[in-house]
Formats: sequence, C-alpha cells, structure tokens
Amino acid sequence: TREGAVSKREDLRRAHSNSDLYNIMKMRALSPALRFFSPSTSCTSIISLFSSLSSSAITSALVDCLTNTYKFTETHALSISSRFASVKSPDKPQSLHRFFRELGFSETQIRTLVLAFPQILFASPNKTLKPKVEFFEQQLGVASSDLGKLFSKHPLLLVHSLNKKLVPSIKILKQIYGYNENNNDFIRVLGKCKWDLIANPRSLLANCAFLESIGIVGPRLSMILKTYPYIFVMKESKLRDLISRVLDLGFSLDSRMLHSALYTVAGLSNETLKKKFDLLRSFGFSEHESLFMFRRAPNMLRTSEEKLKFGIDFFLNTVGFKKSVLIKNPHFLMFGMEKRVIPRFRVLQVLKSKKLFEKNPGFYKMLYYKEAEFLAKYVLSFRDDAEELLEAYRGHISDSS
Repeated sequence: TREGAVSKREDLRRAHSNSDLYNIMKMRALSPALRFFSPSTSCTSIISLFSSLSSSAITSALVDCLTNTYKFTETHALSISSRFASVKSPDKPQSLHRFFRELGFSETQIRTLVLAFPQILFASPNKTLKPKVEFFEQQLGVASSDLGKLFSKHPLLLVHSLNKKLVPSIKILKQIYGYNENNNDFIRVLGKCKWDLIANPRSLLANCAFLESIGIVGPRLSMILKTYPYIFVMKESKLRDLISRVLDLGFSLDSRMLHSALYTVAGLSNETLKKKFDLLRSFGFSEHESLFMFRRAPNMLRTSEEKLKFGIDFFLNTVGFKKSVLIKNPHFLMFGMEKRVIPRFRVLQVLKSKKLFEKNPGFYKMLYYKEAEFLAKYVLSFRDDAEELLEAYRGHISDSS
C-alpha cells in the first residue's frame, strides 16, 4: 500500500542517517560472524578488528616461513615479521631462500644477510639480485663458492643500485687501485670499510679529484685507498681539514708515510695528539725529536698511552737503550711487549749469563726476526741450553697469559 511504501522509505532514511548502524546491518548480511557484535558497536571498530585479524594471519604466515624455511628463532621471526604487516604472502621470501641456496649460500649466511637487511626478503631474485651476482662473478672474478661469504659479510652490495652505484663506484675505485690480476686484494681493500665506498659515487669522484688536484696521485693515491679507504667517503670539508692537520705536523704530500699519517691523525683528536706528544716529552724527547719519531712511524701514536708509557720505560730503563735508538726506531714501541719484546729480552739475559755468544747480540736486531727465525737462531741452535732458553722465552708468555 501507499502507506506501507512511505513507511519503508522512512525506515531506510533513518537507517542511512546512522551510517554506523547501516554498515553493521550490511556486514551482518554478509557474514554470520558479525552477529556476535552488539548493535551499539561502531563500524570503525569492527573494520579495524577485521583488518587486525587479517594482518595477524599474514604475519603468522611470514613467521612460519621464517621459522620453518629460514630456521630463525621465534623471537627473530616475530621481530622481522612485525616490520612487514602489509605483506600479503610469504611467496617472495620462499623464492629468495631457494635463490640463495641454489647459489650455494649456507643457512647461516642467508640468516646473517636477512638479519642485516630484512627488506631483502621481498626483492626479486631474477630482476634485482641476479644481475648483481653476475656482476661480481663476471666483472670482479668472485668465485661462486665465495659469494655467500662476500654478500653475508657485506649485505649492502645487494641493496645498492647496480647501475647507479655499484658499477660507477667500482669503475672509479679500480682506476685508483690499479691493475690486480685476480681482484682478491681489491675486494679485501673494499671490505675494510664495509663497502661504504660504493654508496655515493659522486662523493667518491669528488674526493678523488681533490686529492689529485693537490698532488696526491698514482701509487700514493692507491696506497691511501689500500690503507685508509674511508678517506674517499669523507665530506670534503673534513678531508681538507685532515690534510691541513697532517701538513702542519711536518708531512709533505710526497711522503712515503702520508697514508699512515692520514690514518693516524683522522682517528685522533687534537687533544689526544697533544697528550701523546706530552708523554714523549715527559721522557726527555724534545719537540723536534717527537715529531721526527712520529714522521718515521705515524701509527706509533695510535698506541694507547698506557702501552706507550710502559714501552718507553722498558726500553730506556730495563733494556738500557739510549734515546737515539728509539728516535731512529720508533716502531719498536708498536711491538707486542708481552709476546715479543719481554720474552726475547729474557732470552738475551740467559745468553749473556751463559756467555753463549763471543759477542753479545744487539737486542734491537733480535726484535726484527720473525718468531720461527728467532727461535732457530737464539734458542734451538744451542742444544745443551735450549730447554732453559725456551723456558725463559715461553715462561713469560705463560705467566702473562
């Protein structure tokens, strides 16, 4: 009837005026499960709950993949999966695992890689990763058996863009480094700075150009790359300041020790450098002598103050060296005191007490030998006294251990 039609339209109008109630009624018609909600429950709350339930199901699937396929602990799996709540399927992580296993990666290497960069779980093996793998195999000569070790240790290699970062950066670095038949040394050098060198080819090129502009070229530039590759990714302002500090300490740009000086000064503040020089002067070394020692062995000042102090005291007061010996041989202060200097000095004392040499050997010469050579010349060659000499040599090491 006409009255009935009017009444129905009025009911619909009222229902539409309450959007939450209308949506709940609609959802109730679609799913019997919604009957558990009271009419007063807001539509937003219900949708949020269903979204949460859906996300939980997806997260659960990813957790299962990470625990069953990747063999992660549940803690690690939950931690990783919580970052990817929008993931709809574990298919990509499954595919990635197969890809790495086919390349010969161990399970440990795969987990290490994923822990470092979990987002790699959703990379395309064929489109994104395979070209990078082929680049390192074909262009840099990395053996297939070494791929897992390389990428698990330096996961950034699989994250950075191949054409925008990897290829141009490697090209620049190889030009600096020079010819290397099998690239093993080159890859080892890059590994020193965890491949940060490839992150910004523009910065790399700019710093290289700056160093060449002030006369650091050829072998000296290559030596800096081998010794202290981080210099190539510094901000130009910091690089200029570093060069200035090194020059102020008396180094020239053509010095053979420039690379060591840059490495040492970059790691020490002006305040720390001053303390190290003050320590040298406290033992009677003049400012000129201290700078001379530093220029001969820049890494000497990277030695801790405690070791530096102990070493100088031992050489001057126990061994009886004149200051001139340390001035000419400051690298002695970088030798291991407990494992090299003191054991060899004790052997020298036994040799002297038994008069096993017609002329006592100079202790500074004894310090230069490799351990096997030292033992052969100063211990094992004296058969009747070898046991006592070896006890003097090994005894201190055992005591200190």
